[in-house]
Amino acid sequence: MGNEIDDRFPELPANAYTHAVPVPLHDTKADRSDQVPSGYKRTEVGVIPSNWDVELLGNLFVFKNGLNKAKQFFGTGTPIVNYMDVFKNPGLRMDDLSGRVKLSPEEIRNFEVRLGDVFFTRTSETVEEIGVASVMLEEPCDTVFSGFVLRARPRDDRLEDHYKQYCFSSRVIRSQIVSNATYTTRALTNGRSLSAVRVTVPPKPEQRAIAKALSDVDRLYTALEVLISKKRAIKQAVTQQLLTGKIRLPGFHEAWETQRLGDMGSCLRGVSYNPTADLVGHDKATTVRLLRANNIQDTTVTTSDIHFVESRKVSDSQVLRPNDILVCMANGSKELVGKAGLFRISDGFAYTFGAFMGCFRTKPKFVDPSFVYYLFQSDRFRRFVGLILAGSSINNLKPSDIESAEFQIPSRIEQTGIANVLSDIEAEIAALDQLRDKVRTVKQGMVQQLLTGGVSLVYPKVSSN
Repeated sequence: MGNEIDDRFPELPANAYTHAVPVPLHDTKADRSDQVPSGYKRTEVGVIPSNWDVELLGNLFVFKNGLNKAKQFFGTGTPIVNYMDVFKNPGLRMDDLSGRVKLSPEEIRNFEVRLGDVFFTRTSETVEEIGVASVMLEEPCDTVFSGFVLRARPRDDRLEDHYKQYCFSSRVIRSQIVSNATYTTRALTNGRSLSAVRVTVPPKPEQRAIAKALSDVDRLYTALEVLISKKRAIKQAVTQQLLTGKIRLPGFHEAWETQRLGDMGSCLRGVSYNPTADLVGHDKATTVRLLRANNIQDTTVTTSDIHFVESRKVSDSQVLRPNDILVCMANGSKELVGKAGLFRISDGFAYTFGAFMGCFRTKPKFVDPSFVYYLFQSDRFRRFVGLILAGSSINNLKPSDIESAEFQIPSRIEQTGIANVLSDIEAEIAALDQLRDKVRTVKQGMVQQLLTGGVSLVYPKVSSN
């Protein structure tokens, strides 16, 4: 795992940022008092390095509203910067733009996009999604921008283009953008509101250093995403090969036999309850934790966003046991029906599952529960669910549907071997997921510290000798 990441970043030494000097500035006792560290100053946006400036966005950019056209003009023609392009990409390149619109030469001139232009999302259902920024990092040709975003054209070159990818995402900037927004049926910002936002302007060398540091972390995060995607594809392929017997584990040659899931265990339906009378807001001596379909994330059972149901509504058989397989039995989306997760939570609390869920409880004397869980991840099971739901307006599985699914299965000892192989792959993916999440957390901290001067990237001068 480590070698694959290291190979992608051979130019990054282990001590790449040993010259980063932390200075405790924000959310500290010193920041709340009159004390300011040497080399720093107090400003409208907090304590920052004394050689940094604070400037209004209106003094750095000229704002312009985007293009509005009728639906029939979209689909072909000139590339256009749309809302989601800005929302998803802090740095824009022409390959990121999939939208096209038919325009006159005059419209193209009026709404042109240039290298270094910054775009802000203008309106959304929530204030957290407005004022999200993105900068054009390539020289575009005949490109325009949508009316759902605002263009900020630089008045001068005080901000480096690559620094613009990050400088508008700090909490200091975001809090100003959100507080200046208006909200009626939708959240909205405009050029006047954004012009009043104050931003820090470090010297150009520091801007480049900040952009380089954050860009390196972005590249590491992207490399991890690619590696995780590759590992997931490998796991899916290996799963199908092992569960169909196309690949056999060494030492196993016995023929497989056909069995129904109903021969391997039983499927139970979840708890029916009245949300008003039977749910409470927290754990009590008289409640059981309730899991629903949203608690199955990528085949993993999670305890985020759980409910608490009165235990009088829960039968003994509906209390989850280790190695129970949770199954989504009903959902508005057909793609989610049949998704499954293995229950292995052991935090001391009792858990049950809602009415739109099912629980498949295996007979461990005859089958390996982990192997059966992987059967629920197989292509064969997905096709089986698809056939059950085909032609039905109700996306709903019955316990008898689950129990009727047939599979070829090996001896119990080979089942355990297959489950162990797949479990090892899952463990590797889980470790990569944790590393990716840690990188994301580190970057969030870096953004706050670097963009406020809380950590200064100091590069020592090299002696002429």
